[in-house]
Amino acid sequence: MSMLAIGTLHSIPGILHDLFAHMSKVERLSLATIGTSAVLLMLLERMMPYSKGEAFFREGFFDDFALYTIAQNYILGIIIFSIIIARLDAVGGFSRFQLLARWPLWLQVTVFVVTHDFYIYWMHRWQHRNRFMWRLHEAHHSPTSVDWLSGSRSHCVEILINQTVEFAPIVLLGASPEVIPLKGAISAAWGMYIHSNLNVHSGWLQRIINGPEMHRWHHAMGKGMRSNFSTKLAIWDWMFGTAYLPVNQRAKGYGVRTWFPKHYIGQTLHAFRPFHRSAPSRAATRVGFALDSDGGSAGD
Repeated sequence: MSMLAIGTLHSIPGILHDLFAHMSKVERLSLATIGTSAVLLMLLERMMPYSKGEAFFREGFFDDFALYTIAQNYILGIIIFSIIIARLDAVGGFSRFQLLARWPLWLQVTVFVVTHDFYIYWMHRWQHRNRFMWRLHEAHHSPTSVDWLSGSRSHCVEILINQTVEFAPIVLLGASPEVIPLKGAISAAWGMYIHSNLNVHSGWLQRIINGPEMHRWHHAMGKGMRSNFSTKLAIWDWMFGTAYLPVNQRAKGYGVRTWFPKHYIGQTLHAFRPFHRSAPSRAATRVGFALDSDGGSAGD
Protein backbone atom coordinates (compact mmCIF):
# COMPACT_ATOMS: atom_id res chain seq x y z
CA MET A 1 0.00 0.00 0.00
CA SER A 2 1.37 3.40 -0.96
CA MET A 3 2.18 6.09 1.59
CA LEU A 4 -0.55 8.25 0.08
CA ALA A 5 -3.14 5.53 0.60
CA ILE A 6 -1.96 4.96 4.17
CA GLY A 7 -2.14 8.67 4.88
CA THR A 8 -5.63 8.84 3.44
CA LEU A 9 -6.82 5.95 5.62
CA HIS A 10 -5.39 7.58 8.75
CA SER A 11 -7.04 10.89 7.88
CA ILE A 12 -10.55 9.43 7.54
CA PRO A 13 -11.21 9.29 11.33
CA GLY A 14 -10.08 12.91 11.62
CA ILE A 15 -12.33 14.00 8.76
CA LEU A 16 -15.28 12.22 10.31
CA HIS A 17 -14.52 13.71 13.72
CA ASP A 18 -14.39 17.23 12.27
CA LEU A 19 -17.63 16.62 10.40
CA PHE A 20 -19.59 15.47 13.44
CA ALA A 21 -17.93 18.01 15.75
CA HIS A 22 -19.51 20.85 13.76
CA MET A 23 -22.97 19.28 13.87
CA SER A 24 -25.61 20.21 16.42
CA LYS A 25 -27.29 17.50 18.47
CA VAL A 26 -30.38 17.70 16.28
CA GLU A 27 -28.28 17.32 13.12
CA ARG A 28 -26.59 14.26 14.60
CA LEU A 29 -29.99 12.86 15.55
CA SER A 30 -31.22 13.47 12.01
CA LEU A 31 -28.26 11.69 10.45
CA ALA A 32 -28.56 8.80 12.91
CA THR A 33 -32.28 8.47 12.14
CA ILE A 34 -31.63 8.29 8.40
CA GLY A 35 -28.81 5.78 8.79
CA THR A 36 -30.72 3.60 11.24
CA SER A 37 -33.81 3.64 9.01
CA ALA A 38 -31.76 2.57 6.01
CA VAL A 39 -30.13 -0.33 7.87
CA LEU A 40 -33.45 -1.45 9.37
CA LEU A 41 -35.21 -1.41 6.00
CA MET A 42 -32.34 -3.31 4.39
CA LEU A 43 -32.67 -6.05 7.02
CA LEU A 44 -36.47 -6.16 6.84
CA GLU A 45 -36.36 -6.47 3.06
CA ARG A 46 -34.29 -9.63 3.48
CA MET A 47 -36.70 -11.01 6.10
CA MET A 48 -40.12 -10.12 4.65
CA PRO A 49 -39.77 -9.11 0.99
CA TYR A 50 -42.74 -8.30 -1.23
CA SER A 51 -40.85 -9.38 -4.35
CA LYS A 52 -38.68 -12.34 -3.44
CA GLY A 53 -35.27 -12.97 -4.93
CA GLU A 54 -34.36 -9.32 -5.49
CA ALA A 55 -30.58 -8.82 -5.46
CA PHE A 56 -29.23 -6.40 -2.87
CA PHE A 57 -26.67 -4.94 -5.29
CA ARG A 58 -29.21 -4.71 -8.09
CA GLU A 59 -28.69 -2.80 -11.33
CA GLY A 60 -28.12 0.88 -10.64
CA PHE A 61 -27.26 0.43 -6.94
CA PHE A 62 -23.95 2.32 -7.19
CA ASP A 63 -25.46 5.26 -9.10
CA ASP A 64 -28.45 5.49 -6.74
CA PHE A 65 -26.31 5.38 -3.59
CA ALA A 66 -23.06 7.15 -4.45
CA LEU A 67 -24.20 9.62 -7.10
CA TYR A 68 -27.87 10.40 -6.40
CA THR A 69 -27.97 9.95 -2.61
CA ILE A 70 -24.57 11.32 -1.63
CA ALA A 71 -22.97 13.41 -4.39
CA GLN A 72 -26.08 14.99 -5.91
CA ASN A 73 -27.74 15.73 -2.57
CA TYR A 74 -24.55 17.28 -1.22
CA ILE A 75 -24.08 19.59 -4.20
CA LEU A 76 -27.75 20.54 -4.40
CA GLY A 77 -27.79 21.24 -0.67
CA ILE A 78 -25.08 23.85 -1.15
CA ILE A 79 -26.89 25.41 -4.12
CA ILE A 80 -30.28 25.48 -2.39
CA PHE A 81 -29.21 26.82 1.00
CA SER A 82 -26.06 28.85 0.27
CA ILE A 83 -27.15 30.39 -3.02
CA ILE A 84 -30.90 30.32 -3.71
CA ILE A 85 -32.37 30.66 -0.22
CA ALA A 86 -29.56 32.94 0.98
CA ARG A 87 -30.13 35.33 -1.92
CA LEU A 88 -33.90 35.29 -1.48
CA ASP A 89 -33.45 36.22 2.15
CA ALA A 90 -30.84 38.85 1.33
CA VAL A 91 -33.24 40.55 -1.07
CA GLY A 92 -36.36 40.42 1.10
CA GLY A 93 -34.92 40.03 4.58
CA PHE A 94 -37.92 37.90 5.47
CA SER A 95 -36.26 35.77 8.14
CA ARG A 96 -35.60 38.76 10.39
CA PHE A 97 -39.30 38.94 11.21
CA GLN A 98 -39.09 35.53 12.93
CA LEU A 99 -42.78 34.91 12.20
CA LEU A 100 -42.79 31.33 13.51
CA ALA A 101 -40.01 31.58 16.08
CA ARG A 102 -42.37 31.43 19.08
CA TRP A 103 -44.29 28.40 17.85
CA PRO A 104 -43.48 25.11 19.63
CA LEU A 105 -40.92 23.08 17.68
CA TRP A 106 -43.28 20.13 17.22
CA LEU A 107 -45.91 22.44 15.69
CA GLN A 108 -43.42 24.02 13.31
CA VAL A 109 -42.27 20.61 12.09
CA THR A 110 -45.84 19.36 11.73
CA VAL A 111 -46.96 22.40 9.73
CA PHE A 112 -44.08 22.15 7.29
CA VAL A 113 -44.44 18.37 6.90
CA VAL A 114 -48.15 18.62 6.08
CA THR A 115 -48.01 21.73 3.85
CA HIS A 116 -45.06 20.46 1.82
CA ASP A 117 -46.68 17.05 1.47
CA PHE A 118 -49.79 18.75 0.07
CA TYR A 119 -47.61 20.65 -2.41
CA ILE A 120 -45.77 17.48 -3.44
CA TYR A 121 -49.06 15.67 -4.10
CA TRP A 122 -50.16 18.29 -6.65
CA MET A 123 -46.69 18.74 -8.08
CA HIS A 124 -46.45 14.98 -8.52
CA ARG A 125 -49.80 14.84 -10.32
CA TRP A 126 -48.66 17.62 -12.64
CA GLN A 127 -45.45 15.76 -13.45
CA HIS A 128 -47.49 12.79 -14.65
CA ARG A 129 -49.79 14.94 -16.77
CA ASN A 130 -47.41 17.35 -18.44
CA ARG A 131 -44.89 16.02 -20.95
CA PHE A 132 -42.24 18.58 -20.03
CA MET A 133 -42.52 17.90 -16.30
CA TRP A 134 -42.60 14.14 -16.94
CA ARG A 135 -39.12 14.40 -18.44
CA LEU A 136 -37.82 15.58 -15.06
CA HIS A 137 -39.74 12.87 -13.20
CA GLU A 138 -39.01 10.00 -15.57
CA ALA A 139 -35.72 9.06 -13.88
CA HIS A 140 -37.58 8.39 -10.65
CA HIS A 141 -39.70 5.76 -12.40
CA SER A 142 -36.83 4.15 -14.30
CA PRO A 143 -35.65 1.58 -11.68
CA THR A 144 -36.90 -1.90 -12.56
CA SER A 145 -36.56 -2.94 -8.92
CA VAL A 146 -38.29 -0.88 -6.25
CA ASP A 147 -36.54 -0.95 -2.89
CA TRP A 148 -35.41 1.24 0.02
CA LEU A 149 -32.80 2.97 -2.18
CA SER A 150 -34.60 3.33 -5.51
CA GLY A 151 -36.58 6.37 -4.36
CA SER A 152 -33.35 8.39 -4.24
CA ARG A 153 -33.16 8.34 -8.03
CA SER A 154 -34.62 11.72 -8.94
CA HIS A 155 -33.44 14.22 -11.54
CA CYS A 156 -31.34 17.06 -10.14
CA VAL A 157 -33.71 19.74 -11.51
CA GLU A 158 -36.70 18.02 -9.90
CA ILE A 159 -34.90 17.91 -6.56
CA LEU A 160 -33.74 21.52 -6.95
CA ILE A 161 -37.33 22.67 -7.39
CA ASN A 162 -38.95 20.52 -4.73
CA GLN A 163 -36.34 21.00 -2.02
CA THR A 164 -36.21 24.75 -2.58
CA VAL A 165 -39.99 24.83 -2.08
CA GLU A 166 -39.54 22.54 0.92
CA PHE A 167 -36.85 24.45 2.81
CA ALA A 168 -37.11 28.09 1.68
CA PRO A 169 -40.29 28.77 3.72
CA ILE A 170 -38.63 27.30 6.82
CA VAL A 171 -35.81 29.82 6.57
CA LEU A 172 -37.79 32.79 5.27
CA LEU A 173 -40.56 32.47 7.88
CA GLY A 174 -38.00 32.45 10.66
CA ALA A 175 -38.67 28.93 11.92
CA SER A 176 -36.27 27.27 14.31
CA PRO A 177 -33.05 26.06 12.63
CA GLU A 178 -33.80 22.64 14.13
CA VAL A 179 -36.79 22.26 11.81
CA ILE A 180 -34.52 21.73 8.77
CA PRO A 181 -32.67 18.59 9.99
CA LEU A 182 -35.83 17.19 11.59
CA LYS A 183 -37.90 17.73 8.44
CA GLY A 184 -35.05 16.32 6.35
CA ALA A 185 -34.88 13.15 8.45
CA ILE A 186 -38.64 12.61 8.23
CA SER A 187 -38.61 13.05 4.45
CA ALA A 188 -35.62 10.74 3.95
CA ALA A 189 -36.86 7.96 6.23
CA TRP A 190 -40.41 8.11 4.86
CA GLY A 191 -39.13 8.13 1.29
CA MET A 192 -37.10 4.99 1.90
CA TYR A 193 -40.07 3.30 3.58
CA ILE A 194 -42.67 3.89 0.84
CA HIS A 195 -40.26 2.54 -1.79
CA SER A 196 -39.12 -0.44 0.29
CA ASN A 197 -39.57 -3.99 -0.91
CA LEU A 198 -41.59 -4.93 2.18
CA ASN A 199 -44.62 -7.17 2.38
CA VAL A 200 -46.49 -5.09 4.94
CA HIS A 201 -50.22 -4.64 5.46
CA SER A 202 -51.16 -1.57 7.48
CA GLY A 203 -54.92 -1.91 7.01
CA TRP A 204 -56.95 1.23 7.68
CA LEU A 205 -53.76 3.19 8.37
CA GLN A 206 -53.04 3.13 4.63
CA ARG A 207 -55.94 5.56 4.23
CA ILE A 208 -54.04 8.06 6.36
CA ILE A 209 -50.32 7.25 6.34
CA ASN A 210 -48.72 6.31 3.05
CA GLY A 211 -46.70 3.13 2.78
CA PRO A 212 -45.29 0.67 0.23
CA GLU A 213 -48.70 -1.00 -0.24
CA MET A 214 -49.96 1.91 -2.33
CA HIS A 215 -46.73 3.43 -3.57
CA ARG A 216 -45.43 0.25 -5.23
CA TRP A 217 -48.51 0.38 -7.46
CA HIS A 218 -47.50 3.88 -8.50
CA HIS A 219 -44.18 2.49 -9.76
CA ALA A 220 -45.79 -0.47 -11.53
CA MET A 221 -46.48 0.09 -15.23
CA GLY A 222 -50.23 0.23 -15.71
CA LYS A 223 -53.19 1.93 -14.09
CA GLY A 224 -51.40 2.43 -10.79
CA MET A 225 -48.88 4.80 -12.31
CA ARG A 226 -51.69 7.28 -12.88
CA SER A 227 -52.69 7.02 -9.20
CA ASN A 228 -51.21 7.13 -5.70
CA PHE A 229 -49.35 10.44 -5.92
CA SER A 230 -49.13 10.93 -2.14
CA THR A 231 -45.80 10.72 -0.35
CA LYS A 232 -46.30 10.83 3.41
CA LEU A 233 -50.05 11.21 3.84
CA ALA A 234 -52.24 8.92 1.75
CA ILE A 235 -55.28 11.04 2.62
CA TRP A 236 -54.61 13.26 -0.41
CA ASP A 237 -55.16 10.35 -2.80
CA TRP A 238 -58.32 9.19 -1.05
CA MET A 239 -59.59 12.77 -0.77
CA PHE A 240 -59.00 13.74 -4.40
CA GLY A 241 -59.93 10.44 -6.03
CA THR A 242 -56.51 9.19 -7.13
CA ALA A 243 -56.17 6.23 -4.76
CA TYR A 244 -55.56 2.80 -6.27
CA LEU A 245 -55.23 -0.24 -4.02
CA PRO A 246 -56.57 -3.41 -5.71
CA VAL A 247 -57.40 -6.41 -3.56
CA ASN A 248 -55.83 -9.84 -4.17
CA GLN A 249 -53.50 -8.53 -6.88
CA ARG A 250 -49.75 -8.09 -6.86
CA ALA A 251 -47.84 -5.18 -8.31
CA LYS A 252 -45.20 -6.07 -10.89
CA GLY A 253 -43.45 -4.72 -13.94
CA TYR A 254 -41.65 -1.64 -12.61
CA GLY A 255 -39.88 0.98 -14.70
CA VAL A 256 -40.69 2.85 -17.91
CA ARG A 257 -41.64 1.28 -21.23
CA THR A 258 -39.13 3.14 -23.38
CA TRP A 259 -35.33 2.88 -23.37
CA PHE A 260 -33.66 4.68 -20.50
CA PRO A 261 -29.92 5.19 -19.79
CA LYS A 262 -28.36 2.98 -17.11
CA HIS A 263 -26.08 5.52 -15.46
CA TYR A 264 -26.28 8.90 -13.76
CA ILE A 265 -24.84 11.22 -16.42
CA GLY A 266 -26.90 9.66 -19.19
CA GLN A 267 -30.04 9.71 -17.04
CA THR A 268 -29.54 13.37 -16.21
CA LEU A 269 -28.96 14.43 -19.82
CA HIS A 270 -31.77 12.20 -21.13
CA ALA A 271 -34.36 14.60 -19.72
CA PHE A 272 -33.28 17.27 -22.21
CA ARG A 273 -33.60 15.18 -25.39
CA PRO A 274 -35.77 16.70 -28.12
CA PHE A 275 -39.40 15.71 -28.32
CA HIS A 276 -40.49 13.45 -31.13
CA ARG A 277 -42.39 15.17 -33.92
CA SER A 278 -45.37 12.92 -33.33
CA ALA A 279 -45.83 14.21 -29.78
CA PRO A 280 -49.52 14.58 -28.90
CA SER A 281 -51.37 17.83 -28.70
CA ARG A 282 -51.49 19.80 -25.49
CA ALA A 283 -55.04 18.59 -24.85
CA ALA A 284 -53.89 14.98 -24.92
CA THR A 285 -51.58 15.58 -21.97
CA ARG A 286 -54.60 16.27 -19.76
CA VAL A 287 -55.88 12.71 -20.02
CA GLY A 288 -53.78 11.72 -17.05
CA PHE A 289 -51.11 9.56 -18.65
CA ALA A 290 -47.43 9.84 -17.88
CA LEU A 291 -45.74 10.71 -21.16
CA ASP A 292 -42.76 8.79 -22.44
CA SER A 293 -39.98 9.94 -24.74
CA ASP A 294 -42.13 9.65 -27.85
CA GLY A 295 -45.07 11.46 -26.30
CA GLY A 296 -46.90 8.22 -25.59
CA SER A 297 -48.11 6.75 -22.30
CA ALA A 298 -45.52 5.44 -19.91
CA GLY A 299 -48.23 4.08 -17.69
CA ASP A 300 -49.88 1.67 -20.14
